[in-house]
Amino acid sequence: MSGRITRGMSPAEILGILRESEGYYLCNNERDVSQSDFKNRLMPMTTVRVAPYREAAGFFSVEVSGGASVHVDLMRKQVNPFERLRIAHKAMPRTLLQTVCRGSSLFGYRHYPENVIRLTVREFARYVDVWRVYDFLNHVPNLAPVFEEVQKAERLLMPSICFSTGPEHTDRYYVDKVKEILEVTGPDVIISIKNYAGLGTPKRISQLVESICAAFPGLVLHYHGCNTDGNDIGRMSAAVLAGVKICDVADHGYGAIYGQAPALTLIQALDDYDKKAVGVDIPSLIKCSDLLRQERKIYEPFESPFRGHDPTVAAYKLTGGAVGSAFEQADKGGFLDRMPEILTEMARVQAELGNWWSVTPGSQILWTTAVNNVLYGRYERPSLDLKNLLLGRYGRLPFQRPEAWIWEKVLEYQRYDGKKWTQILAEEGGIQKSPDADLELERRRLEGELDRRAADEELALYLQFPFDALSFFKFEDRYGKVWLLPPEVWFKRGGFKDGQRITFADEYGVPHFIEVISTRREGVHVLTTLLVDHSYQSFSVQVEGGGQAAAG
Repeated sequence: MSGRITRGMSPAEILGILRESEGYYLCNNERDVSQSDFKNRLMPMTTVRVAPYREAAGFFSVEVSGGASVHVDLMRKQVNPFERLRIAHKAMPRTLLQTVCRGSSLFGYRHYPENVIRLTVREFARYVDVWRVYDFLNHVPNLAPVFEEVQKAERLLMPSICFSTGPEHTDRYYVDKVKEILEVTGPDVIISIKNYAGLGTPKRISQLVESICAAFPGLVLHYHGCNTDGNDIGRMSAAVLAGVKICDVADHGYGAIYGQAPALTLIQALDDYDKKAVGVDIPSLIKCSDLLRQERKIYEPFESPFRGHDPTVAAYKLTGGAVGSAFEQADKGGFLDRMPEILTEMARVQAELGNWWSVTPGSQILWTTAVNNVLYGRYERPSLDLKNLLLGRYGRLPFQRPEAWIWEKVLEYQRYDGKKWTQILAEEGGIQKSPDADLELERRRLEGELDRRAADEELALYLQFPFDALSFFKFEDRYGKVWLLPPEVWFKRGGFKDGQRITFADEYGVPHFIEVISTRREGVHVLTTLLVDHSYQSFSVQVEGGGQAAAG
């Protein structure tokens, strides 16, 4: 497979190959498909099962980590995010591993102290080869610490410009933003166009790519889009024909609606233009999907109840990674029937707040504001995050400012000092950089909770998600590496009967078994005895909502 890029190549070597290539490359975005269409539930053993075919398929990279997946892995006790990377690293030794990072928000939802940012990037860079990095306001200073650490680690940096539509979103704006990024990073990077909701037409994307290529000859471009409206094959095709060298894609047997469009469909569409996917082995690509069609049945309970492509995303612009969780939240909150009204309100809020980019944490701000406006009245219950946005805590709003009545309602909400919004903005506005965290103090706190030493990677996760990371570490200390359980066991509903025997293979193919000896309930606890590979183990687990936790 001539032209294939593999792990072990330097960033300079990779960029040289990309610049010289007349074809295009594919990134399999397993992580975004899992997030957008299956609520981040993809388990490591599914990745292991499909890994030999992915490795043979010849992808430029596979995105297996980042975004919300880091938090969900901890919160749902699925796997340590670093363990997920180690598993993928072993299973696909030649393929570059990719992540997506929210700049100063890392994998979380707020801006972290700079030393936390640098620690986290250093730890993840031990496993991550390609770093796709963005900021929801395209505020480049929020990206700089991540840029620096990725380049220090000699990993491939992929700064992103978040793309949207509207009169403000001109080619000139985006060309200037690329220039601002390159002034920080230098030319040896890949610039990603992050079309987070699948916006614009193929013609619009083609014009943007042509403008960037004309302004920066030799710059390598990447396209990341979502297929919410069903038209991302058209946009990707236009992007490649205009000069993009890498596109994010899905397996046709696993992708659904809100994530990426299928790899094989793009290959077939571009064949007529004599554009070839470099290094890709189509029989292996097909085998990936043949396997994943079977795996997909396991994850069906996590698919969004909102089925079908949705061209109205052009108005409400919610990122593919948030659509499924938004509908799940509406369903659980009892206002699913009001979703059309909420999405209409979200489009209205976007326009009123300045028509920036609905990606994390901005997507949460817009979603929460729209929901609150529909349920309680327009801007009657503004969130703290919306206040911080208008105060400029995330960076300056890039385009027009909201009308004065919105500033008044938001900034004066629950203020008891009599200050008007103009005074509040003058006195409290602007980015407030968090002081560096006391890393050794935080380490001692974590080790005190765990009653053992904590690794640097554990500290990095704890500093971003204190409660969920600590809960996960205690869970793993007690139960072991439960990610070894295949997903059909992990997600099984209805429990297991006494005497039932479960057999499975680990990531090395070594067989294991678990025999359920007995399960009984005593008060608020369930007591379970298992025979695990000839070793008896007993567990006492509190029933959810059943009072104090059982002793370990």
